[in-house]
Amino acid sequence: MTRHFAAPLLAFALAASTALPLHAFETRAQSAFVVDMTTGTVLLAKDADTPLPPASMSKLMTLYMAFEAIRDGRLDLQEKLPVSEHAMSYGGSTMFLDTTDRVSVEDLLRGIIVLSGNDACAVIAEALSPDGTEAGFARYMTRRAQQLGMTNSTFTNSNGWPAAGHRMSTRDLALIARRLIEDFPEFYPMFAERTFAFDGRAPQNVSNRNPLLRLGIGADGLKTGHTQEAGYGLVGSAKQDERRIVFVVSGLDSERARAEESEQIVNWAFRHFTQSKVAAQGQVVAEADVWMGSEMKVGLVPAEDIEMLVPVLASGKVNAEVVYNTPIEAPVAKGDQLGEMIISLEGLPEKTVPLVADRDVAAGGFMSRVTTAAKVLLKQWGAPVPGLAS
Repeated sequence: MTRHFAAPLLAFALAASTALPLHAFETRAQSAFVVDMTTGTVLLAKDADTPLPPASMSKLMTLYMAFEAIRDGRLDLQEKLPVSEHAMSYGGSTMFLDTTDRVSVEDLLRGIIVLSGNDACAVIAEALSPDGTEAGFARYMTRRAQQLGMTNSTFTNSNGWPAAGHRMSTRDLALIARRLIEDFPEFYPMFAERTFAFDGRAPQNVSNRNPLLRLGIGADGLKTGHTQEAGYGLVGSAKQDERRIVFVVSGLDSERARAEESEQIVNWAFRHFTQSKVAAQGQVVAEADVWMGSEMKVGLVPAEDIEMLVPVLASGKVNAEVVYNTPIEAPVAKGDQLGEMIISLEGLPEKTVPLVADRDVAAGGFMSRVTTAAKVLLKQWGAPVPGLAS
């Protein structure tokens, strides 16, 4: 039998004294996604699973695959790669490469991150492609994206150049941003670099287009994007104290709107939510019946501290529901997962956390089993049975 009940030990009053309705951020973006990386809480999702033209934001996938290749030894930062006619032919944002160049992988990476080089992406793509072509690399990108859980992404090139079928959702863009931050901390500081002057070329094209890097709000990445079809977009991340957020906006109508919307999202995410511990590791939140054990009950506890993001301008309680199958059959080992707790607060998605046994409960001996069987029989006959859970 599955048991559900509220866990009053977890309920805790929020610090704020004024009760205000919870409102999501009203974004002007066509599609948007905001997640608090520290707690995994999704703060905003607007058409987040719709595949849209990602423009240069899709370069993040090319960068992820380049970082994987460096980590695996298939590329070296100091290795110099040739520039093909195809790579050189790209317009838009470029490093102004030509076929006489051989460019280090490190310079190409900075050229992609800071300068948004379409040509640099193509050079990396051809080096890593199974068949030496950018189209082959795009198919490779799509397969790798699926493996990473990016189910609304398909690629036809390495850089987001407008093409039929080249699509990503804002949720997928947030996912690859998070993977870049978590999987490659050694490379992530590149995304905060404000300038990169490659070989003295094009002195007018040395600045990072991310409008948040100079604002002192903790922004340290990741990538802007713009085409006529896609509008203006940004995959961003910012860290303040111990909290980090990742956000994506897409389909804005101007560079100014992109800058304003991105700054407002960062300020909203940090100012209007706070991280709170709602239950401590080892805190007993429920007790479950044990069948044929040396003890009749076992405590259910969180395996680690439970932290949750809560709105600052709200008052009320964090509600919790404990779910487990009862009775639990002995023996039970300390740390065995026996159930889960579903934590909810109006305006935010539910959070589900596992609950584990707080101690060992050995199988009962002969007399324990006889006593349990007798109590069950008495209960079936309708007689009151002291100590037997109803």
